[in-house]
Amino acid sequence: MHSLETFRDLQREATVWRHYLHENPELDYRLHTTASFVTEKLASFGINHIETGIAETGIVAVIQGEGGEGPTIGLRADMDALPIIEASGKPWSSKTPGKMHACGHDGHTAMLLGAAKYLASTRNFKGSVALIFQPAEEGALGGQRMVQEGIMERFSISQVFGMHNSPGMEVGQFGICEGPIMAALDEFDLIVKGKGGHAAKPHDTIDPVVIAAQIILGLQTLVSRNTNPIEALVISITMLKAAEASNIIPDRVEMVGTVRTLVRGLRDFAERQILASAQGIARGFGGDAELKYRRHDPVTFNHTEGTSLAIRAARKLVGPASVNDKVTPRMGSEDFAYMLEARPGAFIFLGNGPSAGLHNPAYDFNDEALSYGMGYWVNLVETALAA
Repeated sequence: MHSLETFRDLQREATVWRHYLHENPELDYRLHTTASFVTEKLASFGINHIETGIAETGIVAVIQGEGGEGPTIGLRADMDALPIIEASGKPWSSKTPGKMHACGHDGHTAMLLGAAKYLASTRNFKGSVALIFQPAEEGALGGQRMVQEGIMERFSISQVFGMHNSPGMEVGQFGICEGPIMAALDEFDLIVKGKGGHAAKPHDTIDPVVIAAQIILGLQTLVSRNTNPIEALVISITMLKAAEASNIIPDRVEMVGTVRTLVRGLRDFAERQILASAQGIARGFGGDAELKYRRHDPVTFNHTEGTSLAIRAARKLVGPASVNDKVTPRMGSEDFAYMLEARPGAFIFLGNGPSAGLHNPAYDFNDEALSYGMGYWVNLVETALAA
């Protein structure tokens, strides 16, 4: 297995790649410049099997080991940015106003490119590695779409692995756990119906704003009084639209929210009980409520064998003390979950140091983490596909 020093020289090159990607962010599936850059780099490493245009701008490249026949494992990096105005103040800040790499996908892509360069030059493993460069992780379900377009079958992938940087975790540390590691994400639209009128005559109306306020508070009892405290449930109302003038009581209020869960049954519970609670409260005031509920990312679930492989690969790089194998699951979501539903594997966190948080305008990926990410990928391949 390789120590960190093996990847120090490669880190300098990967830093250049990362800064270029950071300066040129692209959104969702519209990653034409990013995809061209990645494809050109992969070809320059001597990788001959590169397939593009998967889920529009996704890429899968295959490296064949020299250790003989064996399975194929997939390594995934996401490539898309976010519609945020950057405020990091870095020399390599976004050159495109209103777009920035605020989640570190530029670093994820650079790390997988670095691992690809190393693996293509050594090929010290049996079987094959499928390098998955995914578009549209940020809410547009690019991971699901790549699975639906058949990448697991097309490239005979038997296990799949993902990685994400973690602000607040020290650079050089890894975090992972078996089972659920990130939450399922659902979204909903809740429409509260009342009877509008003049704000000076509330007694002649059925005020949906007051009803909505009661519903917002009432929904939290689903978390605090109707859910097992051991089973995490988060219900958040994040958008609210009512009247557009101060002297109007509207006919309706529109609310948008999210639900996050780690237990499969809680998704059904939330969908059922949000409607029941909202309707009960609204009807008690003489109004009514309608719900549109949409299921998005499932739970990101780490399988036993994949988790064990990931822990071994990380420990061989940084030592047991720097790998937390019982990290607390997080209530954020990740569309890599669709790949883990299609094939067994694992998802791991990589320390990004004391940076601004993800999706923050001041965030920047920590270049010191690049060598750790590349080293982890290489160790994982040579552990899972030992020649």
